[in-house]
Amino acid sequence: MANTYSQLYVQFVFSVKGRQNLIRESFRGELEKVMCGIVDNHKCKTYAIYCNPDHTHIFVGMHPDISPSKLMEQVKSGSSNWINDKGLISGRFSWQKGFGAFTYSKSHIDRVVKYILKQPEHHRKQSFKEEYLLFLEKFDVAYEAKYLFEWYDVT
Repeated sequence: MANTYSQLYVQFVFSVKGRQNLIRESFRGELEKVMCGIVDNHKCKTYAIYCNPDHTHIFVGMHPDISPSKLMEQVKSGSSNWINDKGLISGRFSWQKGFGAFTYSKSHIDRVVKYILKQPEHHRKQSFKEEYLLFLEKFDVAYEAKYLFEWYDVT
């Protein structure tokens, strides 16, 4: 896109289908690299990523050639195909439908990166459901509860 300039920073949050704890530490790092590769292939930049056992946060500098929905479609389908092709879990892996997308200014990059990289520490104090609902409130996102992720009590 000639003469198109942008500064778009988006934190995406999405969940494993059924909120199952399927992302294991044994392949988490490799999965994150696969996802970052998909982001890079779409001319976007990954600032931070963390795949929790049941959900993922990825902070991206967006390129104006791709929409957030298209990027998430590619990241989610590509990563689930990778997990399934490698046979890393028993059964079929997939992500829940939908995602959260929250925008930030350039001055927030460092804070968001630190937040994402400290996910294990963060989730010792707060559940994913509590975290996600706070994001929606903080960013003043109108929502209908019936269209949110499927919530399960995961222990």
